[in-house]
Amino acid sequence: MTLQTERLLLRPWEEADAADLYEYAKDDRVGPAAGWAPHTSVEYSRNIIKDVLSAPETYAVCRKEDHRPIGSVGLMIGGVTNPGLPPQAAEIGYWLGVPFWGQGLIPEAVTELIRHAFADLQLDTLWCGYFDGNNKSKRVQEKCGFSYHHTVKDAACPQINAVRTEHFTRLTKQDWLNAFTVRKLTAEEIPSALALAWKVFSAYEAPVYTAEGVEEFRRTLQNEAYLADLDYFGAFHGKTLVGLLAIRTKKQHICFYFVDGGYHRLGIGTRLFRYMTQALPSGPITLNAAPFGLPFYQALGFLPTAEEQTVNGIRFTPMRYVKH
Repeated sequence: MTLQTERLLLRPWEEADAADLYEYAKDDRVGPAAGWAPHTSVEYSRNIIKDVLSAPETYAVCRKEDHRPIGSVGLMIGGVTNPGLPPQAAEIGYWLGVPFWGQGLIPEAVTELIRHAFADLQLDTLWCGYFDGNNKSKRVQEKCGFSYHHTVKDAACPQINAVRTEHFTRLTKQDWLNAFTVRKLTAEEIPSALALAWKVFSAYEAPVYTAEGVEEFRRTLQNEAYLADLDYFGAFHGKTLVGLLAIRTKKQHICFYFVDGGYHRLGIGTRLFRYMTQALPSGPITLNAAPFGLPFYQALGFLPTAEEQTVNGIRFTPMRYVKH
């Protein structure tokens, strides 16, 4: 599996990465701060890839422009940790090559790994640790939402023949979900929301549409007169827009309703809908449901008002929800 952020690609390590790994892991400012010894040769790095970094859910942190590793991030899930955690918990570990410090790359990678852990793997608790004095790692954890939990004194670091004090932080899935916010979008945010609509449509709806239907949707996203008549609501995780609901308020008809695929099954679409309905008077709300979204709309309480139709290549089922 590969994961992506705005600037990074997170992918499995390969033995061919040994030279790049050695380039950054030989620096004594990297490993010892995390409790492991600097690498001594390319062959040593190759063995680490085979014996350690090949573990499940361990990723090379690569810049998108060249896909070459500059660091590592990973999850140790449940019983593979020491001491063992429950099956639905994991510990996050990470490091980054010195030339790339201070650019916010590791918080960006860790943020995506957190999303993957809670949304894709359905874990419920994440742990992270840092040794006393490693303020860089402490700040990463704070930026990513972890809170201090406890301290272990005299923690053994056998790879560097040392004993240290280690501080542990924790992030629960509920804490992570509580960081989501829903609000009406500003005019400046609407272009990003429409880009999100196109991204989700392309991934989940376009595959069952004809070329005519895909082109019709693209034209709709560029129709300024059509777009100007809508009210836009967004769901955010931190500063990242992850969901969109746009409604023609006068007719109470939902025109766009999309949640980023990485955040499906987290209740975000439901929160968007509940927030939006608070601003509406009582009465019916309508929408034309694409095939992919039909089960979700039914779960919200929408009922079909006609059989599936196709207009200009767009497949949809007319649906109606009555707000009391």
